[in-house]
Amino acid sequence: MSGDLTSIRRWPVRAMWSAMQKRDREADGKFVYAVRSTGVYCRPSCASRKPGRGQVLFFLSPESAEEKGFRPCLRCRPRMGSHRNPRAEEVERVCREIDARVANEGENDSCMGLTLADLSAGATMNTFQLERAFRSLMGISPKQYADVRRMLRLKTNLRKGDTVTTALYEAGYGSSSRLYERAASHLGMTPAEYGRGGLGMKIHYTITDSPLGRLLVAATEKGISALYLGESHASLEDSLRKEYPRAEISSDGDKSDTLKSWLGKILAHLRGKQPDLDLPTDVQATAFQRRVWQELRRIPFGSTRTYTQVARSIGKPTAVRAVARACATNPVSVVVPCHRVVREDGELAGYRWGISRKQALLERESSIVQKGEKK
Repeated sequence: MSGDLTSIRRWPVRAMWSAMQKRDREADGKFVYAVRSTGVYCRPSCASRKPGRGQVLFFLSPESAEEKGFRPCLRCRPRMGSHRNPRAEEVERVCREIDARVANEGENDSCMGLTLADLSAGATMNTFQLERAFRSLMGISPKQYADVRRMLRLKTNLRKGDTVTTALYEAGYGSSSRLYERAASHLGMTPAEYGRGGLGMKIHYTITDSPLGRLLVAATEKGISALYLGESHASLEDSLRKEYPRAEISSDGDKSDTLKSWLGKILAHLRGKQPDLDLPTDVQATAFQRRVWQELRRIPFGSTRTYTQVARSIGKPTAVRAVARACATNPVSVVVPCHRVVREDGELAGYRWGISRKQALLERESSIVQKGEKK
């Protein structure tokens, strides 16, 4: 589902997806696509590696993508015409240098002592101008960009089976303490837990139609491990395998009486016939995530809370951003109703399965509650 409903009416999503897959230059300027996992948006012809369908949102213009918090790709420069932008070129050069240094870490700690002075050497901008240009185009500082690239390398190493010690060394972390300081916010769990990636879990799943598009429900014998909403069977399945890369996953969920029973209750809930949805879950999470998700399940059907209110209710009033991350990484949407959390101004913030679905869920719940009050 697109992040911009106008784009659905003016250009079929399938056509945009096809043009993006073909890197069709004729489609440039007609729409852009954004990638949830990177926070970047691109023109259809961008040469970067194409993400899975479940990670993509479509927008009619760069402005509409940026309104949702995405930043322009430095590779295809979706905001620019054919002319070159010197500031963008400098930032692109800095990104390449940081990428190269991160790739060499583990051998010489090449990025650990990297400074703005090093990055601006030979550039047309001084350190202040470079950092300002970098933040303007990327939305983060060069140091934060290096941290992100280092963490991505760590994730890759853990997923391919490296030990935590080997993975942190190869990613350039000088000590385990430095890594664990960042683990909760970047990985959502300890590095060891992330590396397990569902190791030992036997997950069965089924995919069906729902009032909000295709619905995937996956579970172990203990409870529901994933509830995803999307456009296609392939994208949902891909998201599940990325969530639990080392789990034993089977598509025979429709043969499980327990899973069929849970699926029936979820569908009834989405159709407004079962307001209370109290189902067991079996997910990998940090203690903080579990506290947040438990609090979300206390939000009454038809009601909402702000991120600040949730943070206060769990005794962590300053952890508003961490609460937002816990909502964004919730793998069992609807069962854990993260759609009921909104911004202070009442606007709908990012939702893993699309703002339009979040709005539809809230509107349906509000309508049911109002009908009940009138009786």
